[in-house]
Amino acid sequence: MAGFDDLRELPLRRIWDGIHARLVNGERLSLGIVELDPGAVVGRHDHEHEQLGLVLRGRMTFTIGGETRVVGPGETWTIPSNVPHEATAGPDGAVVIDVFAPVREDWASLEAAQPRAPRWPTRE
Repeated sequence: MAGFDDLRELPLRRIWDGIHARLVNGERLSLGIVELDPGAVVGRHDHEHEQLGLVLRGRMTFTIGGETRVVGPGETWTIPSNVPHEATAGPDGAVVIDVFAPVREDWASLEAAQPRAPRWPTRE
């Protein structure tokens, strides 16, 4: 396993309609850089994975358990294992980082989507 990757070279994977991610897997955790189209909906679901997240760009309305908040750049979330959660991207979409433990084997096995440049970071 290489110690370094470039986001531009990682395959883009379709997670749900309007939601794509680039994934980096370690031995025990996964890092997803997730791009949500404007208004994209992450339907209510739960999973065994503990999940931490951070908004890089845009806004999302996020519900974890029974608590709902609008989160924007610099704001984070923590989702314990098997807790229901859902989100809707704002009118400009969003780019977020999601970290999962254990590894998201299900995401790693998804087919690559049509390649495109990452929405974050912008290169200067």
